[in-house]
Amino acid sequence: MAENNFIYLDNAGTTQMRQEVVQGMMEFLTENYANPSSVYKSAGRAKQAIDEARGKVAAAIGSRANEIYFTGSGSESINWAVKAIAEGHAGKHIITTAVEHHASLYTCQALEKAGYDVTYLGVDDRAMVTAQQVKDAIRPDTVLVSIMMANNEVGTIMPIAEIGKVIAEANASRENKIFFFTDAVQAVGHIPVDVNELGVDLLAMSGHKVYGPKGVGALYIRRGVKLNPLIHGGGQERGRRGGTENVAGIVGMGIACELAIAEMDEKAKKHAELRDYLIKEILEQIPHSRLNGHPSQRLPGNVNITFEFIEGEGMLLLLNAQNIGASSGSACTSGSLEPSHVLMATGLPHEMAHGSLRLTFGRETEKADLDKLLEVLPGIVGRLRQISPLWEEFQRVGNIDAFTAK
Repeated sequence: MAENNFIYLDNAGTTQMRQEVVQGMMEFLTENYANPSSVYKSAGRAKQAIDEARGKVAAAIGSRANEIYFTGSGSESINWAVKAIAEGHAGKHIITTAVEHHASLYTCQALEKAGYDVTYLGVDDRAMVTAQQVKDAIRPDTVLVSIMMANNEVGTIMPIAEIGKVIAEANASRENKIFFFTDAVQAVGHIPVDVNELGVDLLAMSGHKVYGPKGVGALYIRRGVKLNPLIHGGGQERGRRGGTENVAGIVGMGIACELAIAEMDEKAKKHAELRDYLIKEILEQIPHSRLNGHPSQRLPGNVNITFEFIEGEGMLLLLNAQNIGASSGSACTSGSLEPSHVLMATGLPHEMAHGSLRLTFGRETEKADLDKLLEVLPGIVGRLRQISPLWEEFQRVGNIDAFTAK
């Protein structure tokens, strides 16, 4: 719980920078502001710091340091991977899912306008896709499979390693390689990630999801994979990403990744216990609520619940009045009036998808925070239902099945 008694439960949106990260960055924000591409002594120190951070990020995902390329965000990493693979290799067919982050979905839609054919795999009611679906969707002209490792809204963890095996089997008998990319922005630092076990060619990550700074991300590119630059300019990042390096941000991301991996097992255990406790209590205390996402194959610190007959925005405003910060979905689309594309893909009707609440935990989250939430949430849901025409109609019909069918 924060010192000002504000309970922050939107850590999937962003996390608070750790003091160790801030302290590590200060040298490169103040006395050592050199451009690492220069030749003088302080520039050499900046370059060394970038190299050290590269090694720390690589260690977080089991890769070589020279396979890590720093970017400006997770979204940039995703755009770079999807666009450069599609445009730089033979094949006009891309396979992805209907529940990807918008950085991926919108990039695929842009490629469709450029003449590519994209297959958007459907998911089950738990937001899960299967390796068999990927296998069935592969065509002779498939160039890329792009599937997120963990869903940012409902927390479902996809079977990436199984999908990787399917793609490897397909590549064994093909002339044109299928590349495999995963958006692991929500996964790195929270669950085990090993690029070799997963069988991916590219993997995206972000600094501010692991208690690091905003404005820095990274893309893992397996050695031997040809990838043209997304940003042209100088020779930074071994000629693959132009622009003077964000030295402080890169250093901060490296420290954050190192700390996150060191504490991951302990934190994941704690968060999974808190997650299961909160899910159980909400579902028992509040009628007509349902869990979104997979009940067990989900991120340790993710709870996503739909409350029927109300709007999520009203919940967020009333929770904020109680000093509780939460989300109704992805932070990138929090201003949108459209229901979650993820929940819609799981089969929820429009009116139910609007009533979702995403609660995601951080290092500071304690059971007392969740108990405070549980004190106020039933009353908030009840208050909103009393002014909801959907609730009024349900009360009149008196049968949930008839109401849903209607």
